Amino acid sequence: MKRSSIFAAALAASSLLGIGAQAQDSTVTITWQMWGAPNDTQLWQQLADLVTRQYPDIKVELQLSGWTDYWTRLPVLAASGQVADIISMQSMRMPNFYSLLEPLDDYVKDGGVEVADFETSIMAGLSYDGRLYALPYDVGPWMVFYNRDKFAAAGLKEPAKDWTFDDFKAAAKALTKDGTYGYGTQAFDFIAGPIALGAEYFNADNQFDLTNPGFVEAFGKYVDLTAKDKLSPVFASAADASAASGRFASGNVAMYIDGPWTLLTAQANADFEIGTAPLPRGNDRSRFITAGSGWGISATSQHKDAAFKALQVLTGPKAAEILGSAGRALPARLAEQTYWYDVAAKSVSGTRDTLQYMFAHTTPFRINEKWNQFENLVMQYVPVALTGDTEPKAVLADIQNQLP
Repeated sequence: MKRSSIFAAALAASSLLGIGAQAQDSTVTITWQMWGAPNDTQLWQQLADLVTRQYPDIKVELQLSGWTDYWTRLPVLAASGQVADIISMQSMRMPNFYSLLEPLDDYVKDGGVEVADFETSIMAGLSYDGRLYALPYDVGPWMVFYNRDKFAAAGLKEPAKDWTFDDFKAAAKALTKDGTYGYGTQAFDFIAGPIALGAEYFNADNQFDLTNPGFVEAFGKYVDLTAKDKLSPVFASAADASAASGRFASGNVAMYIDGPWTLLTAQANADFEIGTAPLPRGNDRSRFITAGSGWGISATSQHKDAAFKALQVLTGPKAAEILGSAGRALPARLAEQTYWYDVAAKSVSGTRDTLQYMFAHTTPFRINEKWNQFENLVMQYVPVALTGDTEPKAVLADIQNQLP
């Protein structure tokens, strides 16, 4: 009897242990690759914890790396089969990395995701060849940041939402004095700016066509602000291509072009009142490109259904509220954008109206698999035009020739 009792007790214990093991095994760990600075860890972990709160059987393991390291490591991890279940993706890099991601159209349909809840332009930006590969968490257009104090001191009216390039140039001239430039140029201006003027850098086959007359003219207008009119300092190299934000914060330039993702930082660094305005238009109606980021599911993930559940939480209303309230991102979710406006744009008068105007006048951001190569070539070659040593058309021809 004693031996039987011991055996029965052992059998019961092993059964309990088995049940425990099964319960433990039923928990799925989803890995999530994300970029960010070390001080972003707490914010992203807060979103990861949201997933487990809603789905106790899903744990999200955050793998954070710096922005540059992220894009360097992603293809290496994919090639070695170590890519995470959830991959973070920027819209401008989608053509180069969409093959790593699982198409989401059926998941979105079956999961009841309301596509209309998101800003239209970024849903298109996170798609490729008509298929959706990621759900967005943020979005934003390139816009003009300006020093309101300098505008007032120069007796200038603040920019209208539909101001023209001539208006922009006239303001830059009036603001260029006493060691201050009216405008601080940087590399991406030569892409977003010409598009706002109505130019196109692609042909009908979605291939680069940088030497078409319309793009050459619009590109040249932005070059001339520096090369001929001396309204902006030259950025000397790719490493210096984003120096305008620092010059703006120091009061050395009165206007520069950037996105809403930098507004909170700009306010923290400036000791003057900041204003925002749309990019100047050409002869026709305003039009603007937007970019943003989101999260997709690895095509090789072994936990795709669980990953999509996690994805719905990460891009859901509560997550958008958290990111918006932290000023970290202008949410791609339309209803939650108000949280960002209440924090990041609280002391920047008119920003809500500016961005809503710009979202109402967006045009598709056309990119292909050569986009990142093109962007790097712009950073490399534009300074040659800004010094006046080479004509804009020749610079564009040089870039075009390196895009086989």
